[in-house]
Amino acid sequence: MTHAHPALLVLVRHAESARNIAKKGSVYFADDAARRALRGVPDHLVELTPDGHKQAAQTGQGIRDRFGVFDHVFTSGYTRTEQTAQGILEAYPAAERNGMPVKSELFIRERDPGFAYDMTTAEAEAAFPWLNEYWQTFGGFMARPPGGESLADVTGRVHTFLNALCRDHAGQKIMVVTHGGTLRCFRFLLEGWSYSQAQHWPEGGGPENCGVTTYRDAGDGLVLEDYNQVYWTVGSSVGGI
Repeated sequence: MTHAHPALLVLVRHAESARNIAKKGSVYFADDAARRALRGVPDHLVELTPDGHKQAAQTGQGIRDRFGVFDHVFTSGYTRTEQTAQGILEAYPAAERNGMPVKSELFIRERDPGFAYDMTTAEAEAAFPWLNEYWQTFGGFMARPPGGESLADVTGRVHTFLNALCRDHAGQKIMVVTHGGTLRCFRFLLEGWSYSQAQHWPEGGGPENCGVTTYRDAGDGLVLEDYNQVYWTVGSSVGGI
């Protein structure tokens, strides 16, 4: 029997966040000055930048023009994904917006970054002098940051989320606003990546802020239609979570 799937699954990375700018694509803060404004702000409360809000609004126009109305919208519950979803949905008239329930979902949150979350590069290297060799040994999919999660760990909860989508939302149009690391886990599961494929982003790199990745049901499963489509023209995208 053919397994039931959503008819359309649209994955959106959140718009530009304050930590994206402060860290400039690096794993850690460059120095104390770079982290000053954000030190002590937990990951789930990091907000979008002004450019990030504009990216979300412009992305909403592109998404509405291309896909129309969705049956359900999911966010990770983190402030930056909720703000991104709100900006996207503002492109829809109120009547359409009111017909698209938005739900936060713990299973699609970003990877827990662990104890080094607020550290500078120098502090992390001093606290965890063994980390680079460990990371090189196990690779970017299996390795866990100290006190945090590996992407393999995140994949387990994304798998649970996808199973619930298939069970509860078969045949529906679904939009998910989530995070860069979590998107790699979606691709691992939906495209059948091997462990070696999942160690790094494929050619073309990681998803842009507000990058849109689309899957459609081909009858026997969700198939990638396109990856990392960008609809905004303001600001600059940077890496990180």
